[in-house]
Amino acid sequence: MIPFKADDRALSSAITHVLTMAMTTILIAGLFLSSGAMLETQTEMSTEQSLETIGERLAGEIAHVDRLADDGDAVNITTEHPRTIAGSTYRVHPSGDCGSDPLLRDDVQCLNLTTGGGGTQVLVPLPEDLEIDYDSSASSGTIEIGYDQSEDEIRLQ
Repeated sequence: MIPFKADDRALSSAITHVLTMAMTTILIAGLFLSSGAMLETQTEMSTEQSLETIGERLAGEIAHVDRLADDGDAVNITTEHPRTIAGSTYRVHPSGDCGSDPLLRDDVQCLNLTTGGGGTQVLVPLPEDLEIDYDSSASSGTIEIGYDQSEDEIRLQ
């Protein structure tokens, strides 16, 4: 009887196929993971930019109320801003200490805009000679800015 020789010719093609499938799976998984992280970073940056834009608009509107109230008259302005940013609501409140922002001096008053989950916070400076109630705040959407004659300060509602 003639002994069989070891025949491994077909084995090479099966191993190549398995290795190709494994490398393809690893590359696709890496692509999904990196695109997910990139999407999260883009959403975060978009949220910050949107909050900055809204904060700058509000700061301008507050300065406008301050100019109108120079005569001591009662002034109320109702403004419309987006209700959500990247699927989250936000809150606005004035602050007399913006030291947590490295680009602002400690004694500068600012608007503090924070998303609902507290994940993103933006500080926008206000004019220095402005009298504003630091205990007032407003939620996203319709924001009322008013001058309180009795307290001689501006309030957010």
